[in-house]
Amino acid sequence: MKTIYSKLACGLSAAAFALAFGSCDDYLDITPPSQVSPETYFMTAEELGAYTINYYKGSDVDGSRGANLFPHHGIGGSSYTTFLDGDKGTDNEDGTDNRFFDGASYYTVGNEGGAWSFNTINDINYFLETVVPRYKAGQISGAEEMIKHYIGEAHMLRAVEYFGKLRALGDFPIVKNTQTLDKEELIKASGRQPRNMVARFILEDLDDAIELLSDGSLTGGRNRITKDVARLFKARVALYEATFEKYFAATPFVPDKAAGWPGAKMDYNKDFVYDNEAEVKFFLDEALKESKLVADAHPTLANNTKQMIGTSATTFPKNPYYDMFTTQDPSNIDEALMYRSYLLDIGGGHCMNQYIKGGRGYTQEFANTFLMDNGLPIYAPGSNYAGDDFVTDTKTGRDWRWRLFMKAPNEYVYADNSDMRIGCGKKNKLDAEFKAPAVVSGGVDFTTSTGYQKGKGWSTISDYSRGGHDLSAAIIFRAAEAYLIYMEACWEKKGDQLDADAWKYWSALRTRAGLPADANITINATDMDLEEQYTHDFGLYSGGSRITSKVLYNIRRERRCEFIGEGMRWDDLIRWRALDQLKTKRYFKHGAKIFGPMLEWFTQLGNTGKPRYLKYDQADPTDNNVSSPGDTEGGFNGDPKYFSLLRVSSASDWYRSGFSWRMAHYLSPIAEDHFVQTSTSGDPATSIIYQNPYWGTTHSTPAEQ
Repeated sequence: MKTIYSKLACGLSAAAFALAFGSCDDYLDITPPSQVSPETYFMTAEELGAYTINYYKGSDVDGSRGANLFPHHGIGGSSYTTFLDGDKGTDNEDGTDNRFFDGASYYTVGNEGGAWSFNTINDINYFLETVVPRYKAGQISGAEEMIKHYIGEAHMLRAVEYFGKLRALGDFPIVKNTQTLDKEELIKASGRQPRNMVARFILEDLDDAIELLSDGSLTGGRNRITKDVARLFKARVALYEATFEKYFAATPFVPDKAAGWPGAKMDYNKDFVYDNEAEVKFFLDEALKESKLVADAHPTLANNTKQMIGTSATTFPKNPYYDMFTTQDPSNIDEALMYRSYLLDIGGGHCMNQYIKGGRGYTQEFANTFLMDNGLPIYAPGSNYAGDDFVTDTKTGRDWRWRLFMKAPNEYVYADNSDMRIGCGKKNKLDAEFKAPAVVSGGVDFTTSTGYQKGKGWSTISDYSRGGHDLSAAIIFRAAEAYLIYMEACWEKKGDQLDADAWKYWSALRTRAGLPADANITINATDMDLEEQYTHDFGLYSGGSRITSKVLYNIRRERRCEFIGEGMRWDDLIRWRALDQLKTKRYFKHGAKIFGPMLEWFTQLGNTGKPRYLKYDQADPTDNNVSSPGDTEGGFNGDPKYFSLLRVSSASDWYRSGFSWRMAHYLSPIAEDHFVQTSTSGDPATSIIYQNPYWGTTHSTPAEQ
């Protein structure tokens, strides 16, 4: 017990000394004996806070799960990946995801594990069922505001965990209490509830959180959950579910018995009635209500001073918009609703800046999405687009989100080290002006897999690029999301006739990005056919058909550009049902135009008449490191000058497949062993749970469609 309280005092993992839960993930996890008697713990506000803070972190009770509930630099959480890799595999960035593979072996039903687990849910349920009665009975000492706040945190934490289950699996058991040791009762409690009811349960938890939470002044400020964070998260969940149910209406993915919903075959769902239109309206109304409360409470976004970072060795001005993602202390930035701070002597730093300098890059298609600063798309007459012959040119006169958060060749990166510049040189100060990006690794300091270097969160402090020394705070929730949620929810409810608040929020975002405040300038200049040609934006589609509203598309564009590098793209593509079109039309994504005029720079670097660093058309295709300049099949609209990211080696499965899609992949499959464990006879066919649409229950089998 002395060790226990020592750890409490240091604010370290409460789970190491609280309850030791078993690792049974097959059906509802039970609560084995506690290492700390509940009669002597959970008796003070400080003990409550020490327990709930554990579920912010990257380890939990048995030290093996690893994923905390909130994503941050270096680790993901609640089925999110890290900020560095958050958009990996989408149309925003390089990388692949097995869900896109056009084959039978890459994404299959698992044997065990997966998203079907109850560990964290059970931990938090135990906390709530122990603490709430004690609070009501006046048995917990400490400031009442703090006690209520930490109970509110637990409700939010459970909601976050459930949202991860909703996004991965859809229907899921709603479990509010820890369970008994009786297996039959555990199996009974494992019955899946319809996804709309799961989403409603999440909102109910968040209502409890909002009622109990404070502004954080007594409980750690915005390093912890606050009332506004819970409101914003509620708006996020509500918009997600509203749009998912709208765009998946009349499919088995929503609990519509007439559409083949697999839950309909279960006796426990026999009386369930579903009204798609009513559910969509309910969730949209909730999204509008909560997002407006947050947006109006935070009317001032971090200011963009329109100062570029690193245009010369001495040009590192303060730009609050850029600095929001690099500062060690965002406490004075009202937009930053929740963040994670780091201290070397307490928990250490992270590795974001170590990896960002030699990692993934943005796609050409994403680059083409950003508007010009006159509000026009790059293809529009009078846009003054400088072209993409050189990476640096793509920044000229562009949306400031592209200027600030994409690092181009010849830019200095560290205010305390003038030797270092982006480009193909090892020590760029000794070289001529570079226009060629380091698209492959080897002999250079900064590389990008596409030519368009990721730059959001890139600190100007060189020491932060050392592993474990990066102290830049991770922004977890920010008020700009509330603006975007309101805009989109308003369109989904009212169509092109947005209300005054939606236009106001949109104007604020555009103004900060250096665009004209009036979004109609962009809307009127938008050509959906040309957007398809230039951006190949997955968000142009819902349900396999191209959307027709230019207003909606530009709201989706705004969201895509505002969240550059923040890992929000996957959720958007899933809830918009924006991938059906890939079932019949394979897609190759691209990097910069390395075989255009930039090729001359690569050739000059080689001093041999051949491009340095670039290897293509090798006798052994596995020796290639870029695509072929003659590959029209994989070219960008047939133009092979652009780096075709999936076409480097003809020996790769992705070379032939490109990006494809199967309907089942909108949800994850439940692993085979869970069907065995939730059957009284051990026969998966008699399990109380059912598989997601178009998946079987035998491990290693691919989606049926």
